[in-house]
Amino acid sequence: MTIDLQKYPAIAAYAAQTNEPAWFSELRVKALQAAADLELPAFGKIRYQRWPVQIKRPLAYQASDPQLLSDVKLQSAKHIIIQLGQTTVRQQGLTELAAQGVIVCDWQTALKEHPELIKKYFMQKAIKYDQDLLTAQHVAGVTSGLLVYVPKNTVLNEPITSYFIQDATQKQDCVHHVILLADENSEVSYLENLTTIGDQPTTASIVVEVIAKAGSHVKFASVDRLGAKTTTYLNRRGHLDDDAKIDWSMGMMNDGNIVGDFDSDLIGSGSHAEVKVIAISTGRQVQGIDTRVTNYGKHTIGHILQHGVILSRSSLIFNGIGHIIKGAKGANAQQESRILMLSKKAKGDANPVLLIDDNDVQAGHAASIGRVNAEQLYYLMSRGLPQKIAERLVIRGFLGPVLEVIPSDSIREQLRDTIERKLVNGQRDE
Repeated sequence: MTIDLQKYPAIAAYAAQTNEPAWFSELRVKALQAAADLELPAFGKIRYQRWPVQIKRPLAYQASDPQLLSDVKLQSAKHIIIQLGQTTVRQQGLTELAAQGVIVCDWQTALKEHPELIKKYFMQKAIKYDQDLLTAQHVAGVTSGLLVYVPKNTVLNEPITSYFIQDATQKQDCVHHVILLADENSEVSYLENLTTIGDQPTTASIVVEVIAKAGSHVKFASVDRLGAKTTTYLNRRGHLDDDAKIDWSMGMMNDGNIVGDFDSDLIGSGSHAEVKVIAISTGRQVQGIDTRVTNYGKHTIGHILQHGVILSRSSLIFNGIGHIIKGAKGANAQQESRILMLSKKAKGDANPVLLIDDNDVQAGHAASIGRVNAEQLYYLMSRGLPQKIAERLVIRGFLGPVLEVIPSDSIREQLRDTIERKLVNGQRDE
């Protein structure tokens, strides 16, 4: 049945402005209609339902001034794409990738030039558009994003780097979508940077879908630094076929409230997901992070490693869920979530969950919440270090086990720099 877009003036106006294909505009309408009967997703002990996390502003195209980037520190990279708001402002080294059959393009280009990939994979495998209210609203309102496709048997030795800079100088929500498709026996490293310019109160809805086909290997690393007045729903999903592997390395350095939904589905036999998360919460910020690995295939491996630090009056919730589905013989599910508290007024929660539906499997978990080791602190201060500096050294040691296993030198350095900034600013708030 053909949908009359004129009954949805905001969608029709946006489609006219951007030359959006009719089939995608119709999908927006279907998502909007589905949203009326859907509810917010529930995450254990993460009470976010009253946050301004839903997309309320009507769909609209708004250009951003590239001059806003003059004060943003950007790392150099061989293959890079930079987006400010809904505008792609810089691309470098993508022509060389295209010669190998690799596709890296912004969302509007992907809809027009690669509709076959979008139709096949957008909200089809890793997540469904009508899964819940937030995913439906996301589809109805998406205005920016990226498509990355790596062909069969292609090994990229240099990472693909992206900067997605939210323009909060205007009253516009950030609704952003990434599809990363690694075809059979391919290898790719993808480095994602999220940050904010401006201080308007905004909502961010960001969804990443990684589809790793048989024998592929994806290294996904991110440094997330969204602003204090940005309330964020961040959903990163992985769908793995036979013998595929995903290394997730995520630095949650945001300043605003955020709910993170990180899921990896190990569909194929021998597939493998390593999930590493570092988080620091400061001020009155709340970060709720729900990390799940589901073992569907035989001999699959799912490991979750999460370390977080909380300062001032902030809160941090780590949920770690390992689920071995019946029939996943030989599966391995392990998780570790640890939180370090630097303030008596901070709140932390580490919740390990193991759901085991079959025999002949391995599973285990570890979780802890504690304060800075008094003996370590005393030792450092006895050597003449001020308390604040001594605390930061202890924190670095606490986060070290996660940092050291992140498979990217540049991301490790960025995270170290960002951690230092967060800790200095957080201690000032004490």
